[in-house]
Amino acid sequence: MSAAAPVPGVEVLDERTCWELLRQAPYGRFVVVDADGRPDVFPVNHAVDHGSVLFRTADGGKLAAVASGSPVAFEVDGVSGDLAWSVVLRGVAHQVTRMAELLDTASVHLAPWQAGGKGRFVRVRGDLSGRRFPVTGSGWWAVGPAGPGAPA
Repeated sequence: MSAAAPVPGVEVLDERTCWELLRQAPYGRFVVVDADGRPDVFPVNHAVDHGSVLFRTADGGKLAAVASGSPVAFEVDGVSGDLAWSVVLRGVAHQVTRMAELLDTASVHLAPWQAGGKGRFVRVRGDLSGRRFPVTGSGWWAVGPAGPGAPA
């Protein structure tokens, strides 16, 4: 796939900046292809660990998609002042099962948000890309009376 033409005002982020933004984001979206071949998206909290993204989960859809070996993506985004940014990690995920790697994850602060057993760890590795761009003056992203995303 060829690179897209540069868009005026869009800054392509270097890898160091992408990892920094991934570290700062409180949550991200884990994107998989389910057993029926459809995309599925799961919001998860995460940690950056050894050049990868790590999150906890229980048995279910995320773990089944990881076991299938299908490509995955992990995405975070945010707004800071007049700039919005987006970072995407595209690659593969695997369940952490080797004892040495499991012991290593014990030092990573990663408490699950949702109650219940989240005893499985998933690691995502791949190619990282990101961009930062000015937010338009339209106010579409502002929190107005109707809630987030509603016109202000």
